[in-house]
Amino acid sequence: MNPDPQVTTLGFDIGGTNVRAGVVTADGEIIDSRSGATPGTAAELEDLIASMVAELSVKHQPAAVGLAIAGFLDPECETVRFAPHLPWRDAQVRRDLQERLKLPVKLEHDANSAAWGEYRFGGARNVGTWVFFAVGTGIGATLMIDGKIYRGAHGTAPEFGHLTVVPGGRQCACGKRGCLERYASGTALVETAIEVIERDPSLRDCELGRRIQANPGEITGNDIMIAARNSDIAGLAVIAEFAEWLGQGLAIVADVLDPALILIGGGVSRDADLYLDISKGKMARSIVGAGYRPLPDIVGAELGADAGMIGVADLARQHTIS
Repeated sequence: MNPDPQVTTLGFDIGGTNVRAGVVTADGEIIDSRSGATPGTAAELEDLIASMVAELSVKHQPAAVGLAIAGFLDPECETVRFAPHLPWRDAQVRRDLQERLKLPVKLEHDANSAAWGEYRFGGARNVGTWVFFAVGTGIGATLMIDGKIYRGAHGTAPEFGHLTVVPGGRQCACGKRGCLERYASGTALVETAIEVIERDPSLRDCELGRRIQANPGEITGNDIMIAARNSDIAGLAVIAEFAEWLGQGLAIVADVLDPALILIGGGVSRDADLYLDISKGKMARSIVGAGYRPLPDIVGAELGADAGMIGVADLARQHTIS
């Protein structure tokens, strides 16, 4: 059944900092959007979602609503069990919002939503077995097999960002130590920069080195990317270490799943030209049978920050209309 190109759906990307909503056509185009700061309570968050739906519905009359949520959902995508940066806890979000909005509502994990967007309209079209690796504040991931999202027995798979790569290593917000995302994510860049400066005195006289020594609390991951782009030796050293850890994580994924494609998305993917070749090299050296087996293609995602909104809007369309 071909979807009616005139019928639009709403896609929400609900993160810990911002809520973004887009009106999405059947071919994955965002034709209108809204955004706002994420409130601190569940009631306020649902009020914001309802107000955005009402505002966008004046012109567009959407047929369904999809929510891409940065948190853990049950396997049926009815309940938000836990979201570290959102106020929902064991909340029947789909039921409650559907009753309030008087529209069909679909929930999905944010990484799965972005992966679906890339599968339908972006860099993973027509790929059978592939992995979406979202590198941002942390690491989100999705495994897709023959057009289906693999969720695991309890709806939480795959948590590649919380693979232990350094036993007893850096503390992670998940409660474990040494998780991959503590070494290969946007937030990890700052901690790596501080460590690199401490162990290599020769890096302390460059611009980034001086800034870290003066006030490490003011340095962001974006500052480090900019420094690396400007050939700052400390910035380049940090990116090289980040890239090695990411490559190690990609090697684990390749060993376990043998995907045809690993698509790199998330906010840090904007600067993939700085690190992805190093990561590919590390992966190629680290996998089982290195040099004697095909490697997965590793490329950047195509839809950028809009992938989640586009993907969950399409899932809402497929779930409720088609």
